Amino acid sequence: MAMLTVENLEVYYGVIKALKGISFEVREGEVVALIGANGAGKTTILHTVTGLLPVKAGSISFCKADLTKIPAHKIVSMGMAHVPEGRRIFQELTVLDNLKLGAFTRKDKEEINESLEKVYQRFERLKERKSQIAGTLSGGEQQMLALGRALMSRPKIILMDEPSMGLSPLYVSEIFRIIQEISQGGTTVLLVEQNAKKALSIADRAYVLETGKIALSGNAKELMNDDSVKRAYLGEG
Repeated sequence: MAMLTVENLEVYYGVIKALKGISFEVREGEVVALIGANGAGKTTILHTVTGLLPVKAGSISFCKADLTKIPAHKIVSMGMAHVPEGRRIFQELTVLDNLKLGAFTRKDKEEINESLEKVYQRFERLKERKSQIAGTLSGGEQQMLALGRALMSRPKIILMDEPSMGLSPLYVSEIFRIIQEISQGGTTVLLVEQNAKKALSIADRAYVLETGKIALSGNAKELMNDDSVKRAYLGEG
């Protein structure tokens, strides 16, 4: 069953048409990857789905609710979390305060503490550094904090924007391992990622974007073996 359905989505930046009638779906429990070159519209899709950009035409349905009529801050409490490009953690706050802010839509203190313990189990480094100012963490640790903060809202789906950007190869592998774990734990994932090879290796399905349109879609493993995808995005052929 589709958890998130986007149909004929059109979005403009001023007079420039950024998304040209895009349609895709994310089913419950899947990891779905959006891949494509810079400027293809990947981040625009995430910003539109989460209510940060207005929709010109088309529809976005999440758990059967029409997201185009719901303000961004209410979308979080419906079960959608967004890990933005560049992490966007609160640099001056501690690791713990950043994580607690992830649970701002929740009221039950006991359940929030349970979620905090789960995050600490998954990200032991964050537990060790819980009193540290977030801006002093390494890039990889900040990305873990951004993921941990998103998990604190207990989302049904997490939208991740370039989680591996700017990280060392070691941290890239670690982040993708964690994304797989999050998925195996029952959270649906929509992943925007420049590292197409890594994204396709963990995704169930994928959509290839080219200048605001979907050029290809299908099973992630099959797309990995597609000659045009290999040439354009995997540095092969």
